[in-house]
Amino acid sequence: MRHKVFVRHQGVAADNRLSAKLIRQAIRIALAYENVSALCEINVLVTDDQKIRDINREFRGIDAVTDVLSFPMQEFSPPGWKEPDACNIDPDSGLLPLGDIVFSAERLEKQAREHSQSSGKETAYLTVHSVLHLLGYDHVDEADEKKQMRAREKEIMKEIVIT
Repeated sequence: MRHKVFVRHQGVAADNRLSAKLIRQAIRIALAYENVSALCEINVLVTDDQKIRDINREFRGIDAVTDVLSFPMQEFSPPGWKEPDACNIDPDSGLLPLGDIVFSAERLEKQAREHSQSSGKETAYLTVHSVLHLLGYDHVDEADEKKQMRAREKEIMKEIVIT
């Protein structure tokens, strides 16, 4: 059995869709790098700028477009993988619900152009970034935490093959 990663697109033109295969690959590699031993479930929504702005406003109180949002369903403090209590495992699926990730395909494409890189590389990077958030990593308050998160992102990205 493998981690279950559900990817769906909503409000995204066919020519602007992100690679579900790449998203799944990046998630699985990030979880392996972080030594996640439980089988996890992650839900991914790929949408447009307006929808992610609405979600950002509703759940974070920030009325702005962003590239990606992460909504962890588990608490890892300090950051990094810890074996979950059995009560956190879904009894029907046997999976640990790790959380949800929401991408703005529009913002991601814009950032890829700004950074002079492929949308695939930007997709992989933001996916890894989000998985680390689901595992409790943060970059808002402490400079050390930001350094640690960036270093892990860099190491994980070395493992991802982008075609």
